[in-house]
Amino acid sequence: MSAPRGLPDKAAIKKFITDAPGPVGRREIARAFGIKGAERAELRAILRELAEEGLIGRGTGKGGGKRYNEAGALPPVAVLRISGVDDDAMLLAEPMRKADDDAKAANIPTPRIVVKTDRREAASLGIGDRILARLTRKGAGYEAGIIRVLPKGPERVIGVYSEVPGQGSRIRPTDRRQKSDYAVAKDQNGGARRGDLVLADVLIGRRHGLREARVVEVLGDMDDRRAISLIAIHSNDIPDVFPAEAVAEAEAAQPVVMSAAGKREDLRHLPLITVDGADARDFDDAIWAAPDDDPKNKDGWQIIVAIADVSHYVTYNSALDREARRRGNSVYFPDRVVPMLPEALSNNLCSLRPDEDRPVLAVTMRLDAKGKRLEHQFHRAMIRSAARVIYEDLQAAHDGDPNEQTAAILETVIEPLYGAWGALMRAREGRQPLDLDLPEMKITLGEDGHVEDVRQRERLDAHRVIEEFMIEANVAAAETLEAQKMPCVYRVHDQPDREKLLGLRDFLSSLGLSFAMGERLRPELFNRILAKAKGSDHWEAVNQSILRSQSQARYDPDNIGHFGLSRSRYAHFTSPIRRYSDLLVHRALIRGGGFGKDGLRDEEAERLAETAEHISNTERRAMVAERDANDRYLAAFMAEQTGAEFTARINGVTRAGLFLTLADTGADGLLPMRNLHDDYYQVDEAQMALIGERSGTRYRLGDSVTVRLAEVNTLTGGLIFELPGVGFETTEGARGRPRIGRPQKERVKRGSGGKHSKRKGRRRSK
Repeated sequence: MSAPRGLPDKAAIKKFITDAPGPVGRREIARAFGIKGAERAELRAILRELAEEGLIGRGTGKGGGKRYNEAGALPPVAVLRISGVDDDAMLLAEPMRKADDDAKAANIPTPRIVVKTDRREAASLGIGDRILARLTRKGAGYEAGIIRVLPKGPERVIGVYSEVPGQGSRIRPTDRRQKSDYAVAKDQNGGARRGDLVLADVLIGRRHGLREARVVEVLGDMDDRRAISLIAIHSNDIPDVFPAEAVAEAEAAQPVVMSAAGKREDLRHLPLITVDGADARDFDDAIWAAPDDDPKNKDGWQIIVAIADVSHYVTYNSALDREARRRGNSVYFPDRVVPMLPEALSNNLCSLRPDEDRPVLAVTMRLDAKGKRLEHQFHRAMIRSAARVIYEDLQAAHDGDPNEQTAAILETVIEPLYGAWGALMRAREGRQPLDLDLPEMKITLGEDGHVEDVRQRERLDAHRVIEEFMIEANVAAAETLEAQKMPCVYRVHDQPDREKLLGLRDFLSSLGLSFAMGERLRPELFNRILAKAKGSDHWEAVNQSILRSQSQARYDPDNIGHFGLSRSRYAHFTSPIRRYSDLLVHRALIRGGGFGKDGLRDEEAERLAETAEHISNTERRAMVAERDANDRYLAAFMAEQTGAEFTARINGVTRAGLFLTLADTGADGLLPMRNLHDDYYQVDEAQMALIGERSGTRYRLGDSVTVRLAEVNTLTGGLIFELPGVGFETTEGARGRPRIGRPQKERVKRGSGGKHSKRKGRRRSK
């Protein structure tokens, strides 16, 4: 590249640097302009001024010398983070660290980076993945060619910002798995102050032996308990801000008017009601039941399950659809909901609010007296909810204590619902689905964001009424799509893995309960074991062990049935406001039933397997985030109770110690092996127990123990327990400390002999 001779002005130097194919050094610039001698110092001053003004970028070359390029330009090779997908399904990326901090200070936007991939690479990459890429200029942006995909790691960190005298700034991670702090340079703190909860990029490099990080967002004050859910949201990469285009689409949506509703069936004359929790804000399902008027079906029932017609508003590949698919589902925290759809839809047009016309996709079903479904039919319809009833009021009305609202609909609406439910329960008893008793805790926050109350959710018959209606509608949806030979995202639940069943058999045997592996596996076998354990000291342990032996439910276009529900086909149909799977099922039903042009597209059907895997992952992500938030809220709730004693159940036995769940609050914590001072303990995998070598003391899964709260980490949500008043003296008179032993099976295999071999032999003879 040539340039005019002599000392140039700023504009000429800037143009030369901008036009260069890559970063250039002072020596190259001087050579191009023929600058020699004392003029080199003047060139240095001009370059410094250009950089300080943000007109050019600067970095460091391999040899350590300064290099200059276009302001905001990226290096030819960079570490990128996959940040999104555009309308053409091309992956977009952002640099993990901008090459030029001066460009950032000058408010120069990051250029668009499109990742060049083949189909295999595109399928394996997701948002948040990191790549090392070679960057090539393409117009105003870049094209990134993948050199290699980098291992997954904590490319971003959530933590509390602090300043250590004499050592600089630090970020203390909220993730208990990250054991080390991160160093923050003075110009990389993003305006954070001591005690702020921050989101930071992990950088390449170290300071004071610690990895470096740059604060990219201040999330709030850690003393504000509402920050707890923000930690869970950002730690699990849950999208919580809707794109402006999606919000605009939602706000532009208009209510459906019956006169212009096309072929919708008018069901507004029927008194359908919604039944939800007291704190629910979106009502996406309404139900109705009545005795069947067909004389051939004596004591039979007609029921209707009507579900908000979300597919009318969220159409394929719209901004709303792309964002709903990305989120996969709504996520629920004690202080907030991260919804799948914007509020204009979820709490308004798609919410079946009382006395307002709403479009629905409904299924009408006829049941016989034993709850067997005789026939069903899906239709697009219009309803007008007669009432919004909460579970407690529905149950009280049925139990003979109606309030003003429920008294008016007791005989015409509520009693028929319970009558139809009774029939469905008779059918359920014949199927014998898995019947685990798993209590759920509810955390209630006060106006100041602090935990006000923690208690077990009450399980009413009213909850079971709604549950059985929804299950029957979900099964009807799957059967309909299968009969129509339409693509379907099934909700599948595989049989338990044989290896897990062998472990369960060994554990049950240690309790004197037999489990016949040779029988054809079905949920009824587990229910028999639960019935035998009912009322015993082992009841909770048996529930937990059976739960852990089960496979995890997931979404899949290939049907294998639902083992837990004892159903040969099952799909999620009843919650399209909060689950993308249900929206896909709605679209398939619309296409199969010929209900409109907004049914499932061929393009959607082709990527159904990919979508099913994605929404299975977002569901698991939501579960982890919700559990993380609950753990931190409970830790905050118990922070002032350090030193108090509690009754707990053992929910896990590992070489790290005993995992415990407190009876009163459901809070989980660890009794570490180091706090078991009274003996040397070994892990017995078959009995799921820790066994003291000297005393024979056993701590077994499900056992009730009294523990003292020794330590609370409100940042990570960790609780550490100890046993009150334990300790022993060694032969030297010093306080004994436990050692973490190998599982006994391993010790016997290695020929340890002595008492270990004999103890193992006695266990085998039982």
